[in-house]
Formats: sequence, C-alpha cells, structure tokens
Amino acid sequence: MQNHPQAVKTLYWDSGKIDMIDQRILPATVRYVSCDSAETVARAIHDMVIPGAPAIGVAAAYGVALEALRLQGENAEQFLAGMDHAFDMLAKSRPTAVNLFWALNHMRSVMQSLAPSDRKKMAERLLNEAHNMLEEDIRINQSLGAYGASLLKDGDRVMTHCNAGALATAGYGTALGVFRSAVSQGKRIAVIANETRPFLQGARLTAWEMVQENIPVTLITDNMAGHMMSTGEIDAVVVGTDRVSANGDVANKIGTYMIAVLAQRHQIPFYVACPLSTIDLSLEKGSDIPIEERNIDEVKGFRDYHWAAEGVSIRNPSFDVTPAELVTALITEKGIVGNDVLVRGGLRQFVQEIA
Repeated sequence: MQNHPQAVKTLYWDSGKIDMIDQRILPATVRYVSCDSAETVARAIHDMVIPGAPAIGVAAAYGVALEALRLQGENAEQFLAGMDHAFDMLAKSRPTAVNLFWALNHMRSVMQSLAPSDRKKMAERLLNEAHNMLEEDIRINQSLGAYGASLLKDGDRVMTHCNAGALATAGYGTALGVFRSAVSQGKRIAVIANETRPFLQGARLTAWEMVQENIPVTLITDNMAGHMMSTGEIDAVVVGTDRVSANGDVANKIGTYMIAVLAQRHQIPFYVACPLSTIDLSLEKGSDIPIEERNIDEVKGFRDYHWAAEGVSIRNPSFDVTPAELVTALITEKGIVGNDVLVRGGLRQFVQEIA
C-alpha cells in the first residue's frame, strides 16, 4: 500500500486489526480505536468514532475482511452463517450514508465470486479488496478535488458545513479536498467553517484539519451563516454529502438545507462534493432517503455537561435534504454536474454514461 503525505491518518491496517482515529474526542486528544471484528467495527461506526460517509464505507469493508479472517478456521456452513451475520451488523450501524451499503454490496459480490471451500483464500482476497478500497477512495478524492478547485477563484472565501475532509474519508477529503487542491494550485483560499451543531464536527474536525495544514480558517456558529452572506463575506459554499438521490436531491449533515436556502437568497454558488459512490439511483427523490435520529443527549449539551432544561422534549435528526434546484453543481471524480443537468433529471444518465 502507498504512503500518503497526511499528518494524521483516519484509519489504517495494523497487524490484524483496523485502527481508526477517535473523532469523538478530537481535537483535544488524538487517540486510535482498534477493531478486530465486524462487531467492533460496527460499534465504532454507530458510536461516531468515524462519522464521515466515505470513511464509514472503507471501515465497513475492513469489518467484513476482519470477520472473514476471524472465521477462516470454521467449516463452510459456519463461515457463511458468520459472514451473513457480519454483513447484517455492519448494515445496521448507520442508516443514511449510502457508502456503507455500497461497500458492503461490493464486498459481498467479491465473496460470492470465490469458492467457500477455501476460506483462507477468501479472507486474504477480502482483505486485499479493503486495502484497494482505501487507496481508491484517496485517488477519487484527489480527482474530485481537482475538478472542484477549478470552480474557485484566487482569494475566494468559502463556507463549509460539517466535516468533509481527510477525517471523513480514507484521506484527502471531498469538500476539504477541493480546498486542498485549490491551495496546491496556488490559489489563496480562506475557509469559513460552521461549527455544525450538535456534534460540532466543523468546530472540532474541519477547523482542526485546516489549522494543521495552515489553510486560513475562521470558525462561526451555524446561526451566523446568513449574516456572513448578507455582508458579502462569503464567495462560495462547498459541502460534502452522505447520499444523493436519482433526481439530484442531497442529504448532508443537519443544517445544510438552511445554508443552501441562504446561499440562493444571496446568489452565492452552492457546490456539493459528491463521489459517485454516494449517488443512490435506487432512490428517486430525497424524501426517500432515511434520516437518522441520534441520541438526544447530543442536543442536551456536550459530553458530560448538559445545559437543556430537564424534562424538555428533544429531537435530533442528524441529516436534512437539500433539493436539487438549490445545488449549483455536484462535483464528482468524473466531472462536474451542473444545475441544468440536475433539474432536468439528467443525473441518472450522467452516472450511466460514465459507468
């Protein structure tokens, strides 16, 4: 496997286990969680050790490989039953990020192409496939970043919401990959990071990544976005996505829809960094995308400190859906899909033509 010039790795293979950086405690503490089975990987995904959609997909692939390695000494019947249980556990870990299901479907197809009589060979092949998926994710992000950088001008002040950086992927990032690519082209880019309530991925992760790489970044609370746009301090918005339906509707971290509406009101381009693996052609429209509701303690306060009144009813939808008409363009690793294509229902054709 290649080495990538990244100061902190999101996840990596280490002698029979997968180590993931624990993003729940960043930036205060840099600590890795080691997983040695599908169950421990599923728990790490569910508990937000790594919350980003592409990273979840790669982690799930390693979860499948780990389980195959763990079960390779069993007979064929026990092996297959154990693998079915592993796929089921991993599929239930997070409902919204389509990368998870894409990765699991891919790993299942690889497994089904091999004879179950040679479990050791199958385990080795699945592990190699997980390694390949990690490398491919980085290559995809670099290609996507190059396309996205062409949309930004020297001196642009770019808002982003949540974390779509190296920490959300196997490395480099989607939305933040666009910023990295723009900087590598010599453009002076300033990032405005929304804190992203309630899990604070923008404050804790995006801001930290940009500081590590000396890319100018300013942190604001989510409810400051409209003010910043109205005073002419934002030139573009670039966000990531967890799932895109066939009609171009985009599911991303809660609050993204609000940012898109504000961007349209102020005639600011709203771009979505979108690896092809996040496009789900099986869902016709955004309302078909399942929206995860997370623990209400995330809204009550932060970690052990609660500021909400006891007894109050709380909702915690983790994602919202931005209609395609508010999206200026999707940025993919194969090119840019403009709003004109999205609104006339051309996303499906675009994906099918490059498949």
